Amino acid sequence: MILSAAIEADMKKKQIDKELTLEILENYNRGLYDRFSPTQVWDIPHIDGETILDMKGMSIISIDAERAKERLAEELPGYPLKDFGAIEGKQFITDVASLCRLGVLLYPKVGYGILNGGLGTSYADELKNASAFPSLFPLYEGMFSELSAFLKNRPKGIAPAYVNPDGSPGYSYLELKFRFLLIESLRYSILSGEGPAHVAFFQMTNINTDGELADAYREYRQGVMLKDLIDAAGFDITEGRTGVQPLIAAYTHSEEGKQKGLFTRAYGRPDNLLPLPGGHGQNFRILEGIYGDLRNEGRLFAYLGNVDNLGYLIDPLSIAYLALTGKQAGFDFAFRTPLDVKGGILVSQKNGRLTCADIGPAINLADALNAEKEGKAILFNCATGLFDLTYLTDNITSIQNELPMRFSDQDKEAGRYSQAEQITWEIIGMLDDFLVFAIDKYHRFLPAKFLLETLLLSGIPPQEGVNEGNISKTMIAHAQKLHSGLTWLLSAKYGMILTGGRWEPLSAKEIIRRITNGEI
Repeated sequence: MILSAAIEADMKKKQIDKELTLEILENYNRGLYDRFSPTQVWDIPHIDGETILDMKGMSIISIDAERAKERLAEELPGYPLKDFGAIEGKQFITDVASLCRLGVLLYPKVGYGILNGGLGTSYADELKNASAFPSLFPLYEGMFSELSAFLKNRPKGIAPAYVNPDGSPGYSYLELKFRFLLIESLRYSILSGEGPAHVAFFQMTNINTDGELADAYREYRQGVMLKDLIDAAGFDITEGRTGVQPLIAAYTHSEEGKQKGLFTRAYGRPDNLLPLPGGHGQNFRILEGIYGDLRNEGRLFAYLGNVDNLGYLIDPLSIAYLALTGKQAGFDFAFRTPLDVKGGILVSQKNGRLTCADIGPAINLADALNAEKEGKAILFNCATGLFDLTYLTDNITSIQNELPMRFSDQDKEAGRYSQAEQITWEIIGMLDDFLVFAIDKYHRFLPAKFLLETLLLSGIPPQEGVNEGNISKTMIAHAQKLHSGLTWLLSAKYGMILTGGRWEPLSAKEIIRRITNGEI
């Protein structure tokens, strides 16, 4: 494809990967992506206690004893299986507390990966927020305008993850995640009597965000959220491994015809391309070397999750369960709430394989709700996965080649265009031996795809002088649960305390005292 001098110059200016952009475009127009057919939904699976686990209701746990014994001997030499439960016949019988203790002891074998995404374009986009929440947006329009001006064209990970009760912006997603990792490293040291040993941090950024994130991390190291924890833990958690994702250009909207071209009129200006990341699914290519390095240094498992989910935490129970069963991976899914009408849900296909299917394109919402009325628990994808690194690294090339490339039409402030993406969680349909962790949404899945959601979960009331009659009782109850979940996370997991209308960090000394006394 021959490009004009103006488009060539715009690509170079915006650091768009020309080769990758044109390769995807050519493959699309040649029909090479047609093989990625839509998901064929057969049924809504039920919680069976073997593949799909109810993590909320779990108490006494039974796992194949021989398998668990073999796995533990490889993963944690020196700790016999009987230290964590009892062997009764062919089964290993244990409980949640014992498995959580095992999971913490396995922290040095774990990598924690953050998918940073790009700039917060959709997050702070007025059109997107207003269309997603048409009845709510007018109630928060003033505060939205004030915050969105600050957030636009900044990496979402360094945006405030919540708003304080006094209306001031809270700490960022990444500050909170770093703080949590340091707290858990202290937990490991206290439990094991060893240290420093820590969960390894790694991330995927992109060309537009990498430099600004690195600058932010340098500031975080000296800030009140991290400095004394870094000193106490004995290592700098922000010094992790990074894979930088290239940018591709947006393509023409489907209304312009089946054959696509480049979208060249972003924001109504001629010869103006729109640079975008190619989806988080590209992590399997961008982070391939990092996954290999983690395995080579003795790590056994790798977490992967989105930066904007406040509930994306290391879960020792999940780690222990995956470790003892030897499955390929485990994925977090949350029990459906009344407002969960868009997104991916767990389904079974006609061939019996489980996968994640989007409501709308793959399964009708009414059909899903009817299944729920019949007593089936609908589970929403939380975009969090825990992978066995041996499986992941041994199969990384086939994963890269077989993960579908999807095109979606967009209507945003930049214009009407289509976006090409590989979606990480479509890997679920490619696996044949994995676990589904059915978790508590309000403790483990608090994402904010829109700024308005951040205001809701922060417990911020609508602005004065507007009609609040449009807020349904369902929405009020949901917002209250979201805020309760945020409060629990900030205090119980992130080591914060509410004082003077703001959430502020507890000292490392106080964190250590609380861990030692079993208070957190």
